[in-house]
Amino acid sequence: MNYDTQFPSLKNTVSAQEWHARVQLAACYRLIDYYGMSDLIYNHITASIPGTDHFLINLYGLLYKEITASSLVKIDLAGNIITTPNTDYGINKSGYVIHGAIHEARSDVQCVIHTHTRAGMAISTMQCGLLPLTQTSMRFVGHIGYHQFQGPAIDLAERASLVNDLGPHDAMILYNHGLLTCGATIEQAFNTMYQLELSCRSQVDAMAARTELMIPADSVLAHTANLYQPGTRRPYGVLEWPAMLRLLEAVDKKSGFAHYDS
Repeated sequence: MNYDTQFPSLKNTVSAQEWHARVQLAACYRLIDYYGMSDLIYNHITASIPGTDHFLINLYGLLYKEITASSLVKIDLAGNIITTPNTDYGINKSGYVIHGAIHEARSDVQCVIHTHTRAGMAISTMQCGLLPLTQTSMRFVGHIGYHQFQGPAIDLAERASLVNDLGPHDAMILYNHGLLTCGATIEQAFNTMYQLELSCRSQVDAMAARTELMIPADSVLAHTANLYQPGTRRPYGVLEWPAMLRLLEAVDKKSGFAHYDS
């Protein structure tokens, strides 16, 4: 069996648009791991390749910190593999079921992120959902969907309800499951997930204190949520991204893993 994790570079064999998407997506995987949002070899982040009906997804079996631009698999909207590295690792069907549905339904979305973090799963069990307890979580007031658990996401019949429950939003809580974000760019989807995860962690901590919680007035919540929307002041994630890549440069030098853009 071939479970090698060293893959030849595809930089000179794919289009410039595809290579850029591969590098940014690989960086996103590394950042999700760095910030404590990975789950062994599970979960998935996908990115569409501009100008095509194809998107990129991880090999099922690699740690997020092992993923490189050249290890990503290219698939179509029907879940068919277009190109894959020379390996016996495959892809996770749940990644296609969840992500493929959103990529197909939302032309405004380039990237979809799904996580099973401790805090995200905790909030996914609460009937109250995400509460606007902090400035960070107020970003999601009126801008987050909720999806009822229907078992492991391997049934194509679930795709319609996933898309419907997400609606026009860039964030969703999958009840009894985890978190999902998407965005017009990889950078934006990552920023939204980082903020959603931080919101969940803060809520779990606040509720654990077992004291009365303070929530601002509805007018303040609506005003704050509006200020944090991508079209109000700036598309969050873009300004932060170069700093994130500088962070990865430093991390990669010490990690011993192949560089993310290899």
